[in-house]
Amino acid sequence: MSDTISADPARGRSIALGAGLLVLLCCLSGAALAAGRAGKVVGIGWVAFGAMALGAVLGARADAGSARGLVWGYGLASGAMVTSAAVFLVPQAVGYDPRLAGFGLATGVIAGFGAHTVGHRLSHRDLPIDRTAAQLTAHALAAGAIIGAVYATMPDLGVVLGLAIVSHKGPAGYAAARRLRIDDRPVTPLLVPAAALGVVAVAVTLLRVPPNPAVDAVVFGFAAGVFLHVAMDFLPDCEIGGEIHAAVTRDAGGDGHDHALLDRLRTHAVASTVVGGCCVLVASVALGVV
Repeated sequence: MSDTISADPARGRSIALGAGLLVLLCCLSGAALAAGRAGKVVGIGWVAFGAMALGAVLGARADAGSARGLVWGYGLASGAMVTSAAVFLVPQAVGYDPRLAGFGLATGVIAGFGAHTVGHRLSHRDLPIDRTAAQLTAHALAAGAIIGAVYATMPDLGVVLGLAIVSHKGPAGYAAARRLRIDDRPVTPLLVPAAALGVVAVAVTLLRVPPNPAVDAVVFGFAAGVFLHVAMDFLPDCEIGGEIHAAVTRDAGGDGHDHALLDRLRTHAVASTVVGGCCVLVASVALGVV
């Protein structure tokens, strides 16, 4: 009973905060479009919101077969992110200053790893919002700041990069909603991280950033490092004890020791990652980016 009582206020605060962020995203989007700036980031922010919201709805309704859906969701997003970061961010950073770009990339990878510790520590705090939503919000705020900084530094950068980067919001929302549903917790708090990325990205992009090759090298290198780490973290893990294995266990009614199924899912993991990378290539060619 006490868990239910304590959860209801957190749920109410999460919904209120999410609604407030959504209103703020609408206002920032209107201001950015009226000023003729940050149009790409506005679209990217709303795609991120829609992807996580749709993933959450599907995750809340999913029953059996969630393991294969998780594999393909994670694999597609991971492949798209690895390819985008390697093609659009790394060369740009190296073009400004190779050494500073390398330091920025290393710092980004380490910062991405550190973000997991921050997210885990948040789960042990008595926060005004749901713990799962708090962890995802921390990641969303960081991703939004980086996307905003990248597009503020280089407004002519194509939209393919941003869309590929936020593609992981769909499977992230799906997986989070599945966990919340299994624990008999509401999925409405996911409204907070869904809107947070767009709010921060648009706000940062509206700032006027003077060109500076050294700073640009570090910014693009850092962004590449963070997103490469996130992409590697999203590679489908089909080992025993991982999230995919847990989904297999639920689908099999408690029997998660189907090694043949896990082996098939490993094949799907590789295939989905390759397809995700190919999608970025096809989109880039179609849009004349490469």
